[in-house]
Amino acid sequence: MKTHKDLIVWQKAMDFVFEIYKLTSNFPSDEKFGLISQMRRSSVSIPSNIAEGAARNSTKDYVRFLYISLGSLSELETQIIIAHKLNYVEHSLEENIIEIRKMLITLIKTLKQRMVVMKEK
Repeated sequence: MKTHKDLIVWQKAMDFVFEIYKLTSNFPSDEKFGLISQMRRSSVSIPSNIAEGAARNSTKDYVRFLYISLGSLSELETQIIIAHKLNYVEHSLEENIIEIRKMLITLIKTLKQRMVVMKEK
């Protein structure tokens, strides 16, 4: 039986969490309750909501949680831009963000198409 752990998007999101934790460990200590906390919570939210949605009883709920993951990804992207402007990070991690965003959108589209097909039956 397949689970959320089999989804490549979940695996990539998990890898991204660890990258964010490593990245934020070099931030100034006065950001402990600011950007560090925000970025870590946002990053953890992405794979967590993928997992929670996959465990739900309906495709509609699954899609809703994938949208929450997408929102957390956008929130994290904003926080990374702030960290970059504050010179806490050298690069924007845009490649990771784009890849995960594309995968989430593709999964959402696939699940929505499945819901349409199920309605037609």
